[in-house]
Amino acid sequence: MPTYKSDIEIAQECKMKPIFEIAKTAGINDKYIEQYGRYKAKVDLSLLDEVKRPDGKLVLVTAITPTPAGEGKTTTTIGLADGLKRIGKNVIVALREPSLGPVFGVKGGAAGGGYAQVVPMEDINLHFTGDFHAIGAANNLLAAMLDNHIQQGNALGIDVRKITWKRCVDMNDRQLRFIVDGLGGKANGVPREDGFDITVASEIMAVLCLSNSITDLKERLARIIVGYTYDDKPVTCGELKAAGAMAALLKDALKPNLVQTLEGTPAFVHGGPFANIAHGCNSVTATRCAMRLGDYCVTEAGFGADLGAEKFLDIKCRMANLTPSAVVVVATVRALKMHGGLDKKSLATEDLSALERGIPNLLKHVSNIKNVYKLPCVVAVNRFPTDTDKEIEFIIAKCRELGVNVVLSTVWADGGKGGEDLAREVVRLCEEEKGDFTFSYGDDMPIEEKINAVVKKVYGGDGIILMPNAKKQIETLTALGFDKCPVCIAKTQYSLSDDPTKLGAPQGFKVTVKNVKVSAGAGFIVVLTGDIMTMPGLPKVPAAEKIDVLADGRIVGLF
Repeated sequence: MPTYKSDIEIAQECKMKPIFEIAKTAGINDKYIEQYGRYKAKVDLSLLDEVKRPDGKLVLVTAITPTPAGEGKTTTTIGLADGLKRIGKNVIVALREPSLGPVFGVKGGAAGGGYAQVVPMEDINLHFTGDFHAIGAANNLLAAMLDNHIQQGNALGIDVRKITWKRCVDMNDRQLRFIVDGLGGKANGVPREDGFDITVASEIMAVLCLSNSITDLKERLARIIVGYTYDDKPVTCGELKAAGAMAALLKDALKPNLVQTLEGTPAFVHGGPFANIAHGCNSVTATRCAMRLGDYCVTEAGFGADLGAEKFLDIKCRMANLTPSAVVVVATVRALKMHGGLDKKSLATEDLSALERGIPNLLKHVSNIKNVYKLPCVVAVNRFPTDTDKEIEFIIAKCRELGVNVVLSTVWADGGKGGEDLAREVVRLCEEEKGDFTFSYGDDMPIEEKINAVVKKVYGGDGIILMPNAKKQIETLTALGFDKCPVCIAKTQYSLSDDPTKLGAPQGFKVTVKNVKVSAGAGFIVVLTGDIMTMPGLPKVPAAEKIDVLADGRIVGLF
């Protein structure tokens, strides 16, 4: 068996360029750069107003429904950007920031893998430039001011049983999911049930990622609903007079972070909202900066195309007035065989029948991009050494029936060189195939019809089952004027349905809507369809047990 270097070993061998060199490559004047050491920087948002050039093409990278076998979406995104650079294109990649919880838990980081990574990998996966700390501080300042308002007489008449705002911490800590606080007598607050979310699930994260300026940020923060009064009136952050102080904590976090890939391609890594409870995309400001500076901006969205791409297209593109020029759907033979019912231990064996049972999952996602959203599309097969030519040929033939090309990607092993063929196909799509970008639902449709549209068009289901509580919540939100907002459906990432055991491309199912709430600052309706965990727990053997720092300061064990 060949031995492979770990991601961190590859990253630490990279001779990084000083961040001013990367800025120069990206066309960023030094006056916009705020250094965080030699290899990281913040970019001032005034760049968007002052740099005048046509926006580049926007390329979205998404994937099939995730499996434990892995798909390599971030790795492909980075490798594609490096591939575009190698064929002579002016390209910038825009990614999300990793959360500390998964880094120390089981999922790992989000800086790519193998020879397609963004660096400095250790910094990006750990504290980076402090954005998540700022988001957590702003979130918890609002929580403190909310409870203090109640303690100091509760002039707004907030019902402590109807508080919806939680505290947050960027760590997997199941002990904090449900707590009782305010104990210890009158001087220590009002006793109530409470809980923590992980920072990436905070609405502040979604707000930061959708804001386009300090002014927009403050307006969004002020709209956040923290709870309800005794007579069911919403109470906002603005009424608690917290928005200004929160914006002060977030003013630097709003600026995109500039780093580089292993091959020196400029990379914006900024923001990281949950792809279930929120929209799962990097910030609007980072995407806009990448488009303003590059001829091509390559970005990704969380989880499979039914979650990340749907929210990127129906929420982020709608709010920020963005139109993608092409979409890449990442797939692996291994994952498709798992969707066909194969056990993870059997994936190394050629099995065309399992592949045939699993490939409808890929074809559904591809059909959605082409036929629902009407965008040019290519399938990138992230090839593993155990994949056989027959399996690859089978995927190529099936995708060709939908009029979509398939390109093999070997960026994990070969870096940008392994992404050149994919890069050429993406360029062809952007230059030769014109999309007719369409949302899956209209702004003016009622909330229930918007949910139905996503379930029927994107998931392939027969519709929804509204629980009585959800029906009442929709009526309330409609009366409050939130019915024009897009919907952000929170469901399992492991199936096109709301049942994680239904693999492939299930049919004949309905999605059960349990709760509907508004993220008024972010500007979308959150639709809860299952048991969505907003505070993960650590596994039996957390990744943290293997991470260490040596006497010379080098970090080891980080993937």
